[in-house]
Amino acid sequence: MEGYEVKRYGVPARRYCQTLDLRHDPELIAEYQRLHGPEGIWPEILQGIKRAGVLEMEIYLLGTRLFMIVDLPADRSWDDVMACMARQPRQAEWEALTARFQQAAADARSEEKWQMMQRIFYLYPDK
Repeated sequence: MEGYEVKRYGVPARRYCQTLDLRHDPELIAEYQRLHGPEGIWPEILQGIKRAGVLEMEIYLLGTRLFMIVDLPADRSWDDVMACMARQPRQAEWEALTARFQQAAADARSEEKWQMMQRIFYLYPDK
C-alpha cells in the first residue's frame, strides 16, 4: 500500500474522526461500498456535503468497522455543518437507504450512528 494523499488548505482547518459498525453480512458490506463509490453515490449527496462547508471527507473500512475523517474550516462548528448537511436535498433519503447496512436503529440520526473518536496520540512535527 502506498498511502493516501493529504491535502493542505488555504484556511485553518479542524479534523474530526468518527466510527460506525456495519452489519456482519458480506453482501451488504459490498453493496455499501458500491453505494459510496463513484458510480453509486448520489450527486446531491456530494453537493450537499460541499455546500455544508466540508473541506474533505473520507471513509475507511476494516471488516465491519467504518472510520470517517472529516476536515472542516476551523471557524465552522461541527454541529452547524451537520445541521446544514441534514437539510440538503435527498440527505434524509440517503440516511434511510444506508441505515439498513449499519448496526444502528433504522430511525437513528447521523450523530447517533457515527460515534466521535478521541485522538490519543499525535506526532507533533516540530518536537
